[in-house]
Amino acid sequence: MQNQKAAVDSGRWLLYRYNLDRFQQGQNPLQLDSRTPIIPVEQSMYMENRFKMLSKINPETAKQLLKEAQQDVNTCWQMYRYLAARKLQENHIKNQN
Repeated sequence: MQNQKAAVDSGRWLLYRYNLDRFQQGQNPLQLDSRTPIIPVEQSMYMENRFKMLSKINPETAKQLLKEAQQDVNTCWQMYRYLAARKLQENHIKNQN
């Protein structure tokens, strides 16, 4: 259970809902349930042996992959946050009804 919580807390696993009923009410159907990541990806990944082993076998590659993973998490988080915060355009809603 700690690994799952760490994956969510680091942003590796986003929690969100997509409810089309909200769209019919003129609201954004995407709701982001995850909060802003509070721990680095490194902390959550190194809770798992598969990532620890990579850092022992090939530390330079592990370091580079970890950097890329953190960048991916940051980008993904920003995109989902943007999408969940968007307001629906009234014309778009009318065209769907």
